[in-house]
Amino acid sequence: MSVKVGNIVEGKVTAVMKFGAHVELEGGEQGFLHISKISKSYVKKIDDHLKVGQKVKVKVVGTTRDGKWELSIKDLGETGSEGQNADKEFERKLAKFLKDSSRKISDYRRRLDKKRGIKKR
Repeated sequence: MSVKVGNIVEGKVTAVMKFGAHVELEGGEQGFLHISKISKSYVKKIDDHLKVGQKVKVKVVGTTRDGKWELSIKDLGETGSEGQNADKEFERKLAKFLKDSSRKISDYRRRLDKKRGIKKR
């Protein structure tokens, strides 16, 4: 099986660094898994997620400058409902923030105008 962008392949972690991991793919091809592509949550230490010799399933998302395949684990399990729930939650929080900040600004302007002696028409 040849490796192409968009394919999901299995590989073996050959080296773990501070900023990513090198993975040997099926057929002996080399790939790189950046720290930001390991998990949807924040990854402080790669060692908590990957070990040398570990078999991993990865998605091929592109190529790097040095000709290796650019890989991602977090793009594997993309489910639409999970992302939609996060988007709705974010929109709800954003709407609440905008409403609260608008109210605070109008209260502040009202107090400031009162101190300055400005009367509304």
